[in-house]
Amino acid sequence: MQLLISSASPFVRKARVLIREAGLMDTVDEVIVSTSAFNSAPEVIAANPMGKIPALIRADGPAIYDSRVITRFLNDLAGANLYPQSSIWEILTLEATADAIMDATVSMAYETRLRPADQQSPDWIEAQWAKAARGIAAINSRWMSHLTGPLNIGQIAVACALSYIDLRHDARGWRNGNEALAHWHAEFSTRDSMVATKPE
Repeated sequence: MQLLISSASPFVRKARVLIREAGLMDTVDEVIVSTSAFNSAPEVIAANPMGKIPALIRADGPAIYDSRVITRFLNDLAGANLYPQSSIWEILTLEATADAIMDATVSMAYETRLRPADQQSPDWIEAQWAKAARGIAAINSRWMSHLTGPLNIGQIAVACALSYIDLRHDARGWRNGNEALAHWHAEFSTRDSMVATKPE
């Protein structure tokens, strides 16, 4: 199998961390592609008509996407139990919250990095950050208990979302007022899977 990737994407990183935690490095080849929101690479469009990454190309079936589908598929393939049935709805909600933070902060990055300055909308950027900030605060106040114990996809997703903010929006200071989450993230970021997938 081939996973189409770009190292800066938090959605890609979530899949890459899972691959390492689930012991699938010999099963999935990571293929770096040069693609953007304005100019999707042909190989990405061939795998995902939306032109987004990650996309997982399989030998025995059509390519699958998006990141939540890929991580669930790979988890089942490896029998990794990163979607524990005993708390599945909470874990899925935590993953969805992290993915929403990724959506908002990637949108912010697109606005500032891909659009000319005179076409950028400060109101749009601030609205997206407000969404991300609410998500971060909710995790810090409601979900910390699900970030402890055996590894699960919620933990991976949250770590990748926060690390992306550090990469693209560090000046926002997300740690202020979210000290418990900040402490957790500092520890989680030392995992081998996180170190190995840190964007260049």
